[in-house]
Amino acid sequence: VVCTTVEPQPQHLSGNVEQHRTLENTLFGMGNPLLDISAVVDKDFLDKFGLKPNDQILAEDKHKALFEELVKRNKVEYHAGGSTQNSVKIAQWMIQKPHKVATFFGCIGTDNFGEILKRKAEEAHVDAHYYEQNEEPTGTCAACITGDNRSLVANLAAANCYKKEKHLDLDSNWELVEKAKVYYIAGFFLTVSPESILKVAKHAADKNKVFCMNLSAPFISQFFKEPLMKVMPYVDILFGNETVSETSRTDDIAEIARRTQNLPKENTKRQRVVVFTQGKDDTVATVGFLFALVQEQALEECIRAGHYAANVIIRRVGCTFPEKPDFH
Repeated sequence: VVCTTVEPQPQHLSGNVEQHRTLENTLFGMGNPLLDISAVVDKDFLDKFGLKPNDQILAEDKHKALFEELVKRNKVEYHAGGSTQNSVKIAQWMIQKPHKVATFFGCIGTDNFGEILKRKAEEAHVDAHYYEQNEEPTGTCAACITGDNRSLVANLAAANCYKKEKHLDLDSNWELVEKAKVYYIAGFFLTVSPESILKVAKHAADKNKVFCMNLSAPFISQFFKEPLMKVMPYVDILFGNETVSETSRTDDIAEIARRTQNLPKENTKRQRVVVFTQGKDDTVATVGFLFALVQEQALEECIRAGHYAANVIIRRVGCTFPEKPDFH
């Protein structure tokens, strides 16, 4: 992890019952909810749908039947997925109790997959409040497993339909935003509802709370630079990985981090922290970081928690984890 920052003063929660209760809804995430559908397939299945053994793609028309065929297979596993939802889900797992430390907003369809997604989020003890609409089906991500390889096919569908005025602006939902102390949104959501991100980001800055963002993928800073730069002044902690150099004029990750840290900032009470991870465990490292952040721990502890989460999840199929963490 490359991290450029002035370290904040370490603070610790003593863990008594009252403080336990105040942790509820402390972490707020908003993004693209997907129902992960995992199944072991054979080479013929991959060939039929033109898939590489190890890849991540967005679904096209030719993949529509793939999802139907996958769910008919013997051993199908369902998990609440999507980048941000996975992040708050693992942070909740690392915290364990109380439940519902993490709140999540996103859009799903009024269908069977939507019901499964709600159930899976509940099982993960995440306080998910979905905007439900019937124009598009619930977003899905097919994980076609062959040996150690995973070919991921994502169909965003309903996830693209989030409406600020029909969900985020509702008093009962906005109260949950106000209740939070740490906010985390993946850059992917810039393609869906940048106005929702800005409203949350401005609230965080006004109230001196911590707003975190993940650059997610090179195409975000490449093709969605304008909405990204509108949000950037409100970003207290920015996560990214070594692929940021693909859209920069330099390969020096530390230099990119320094430049990013020095961009204009709205809330001057907090110096911007820039965390760049390296390797395929980047998203998971982010999550462990969030776990420690919610508990107001020092920067080194956040990074240590990030490394722990990455080390556990990377050894497993999909975004799954053991029953309890072993992090001290």
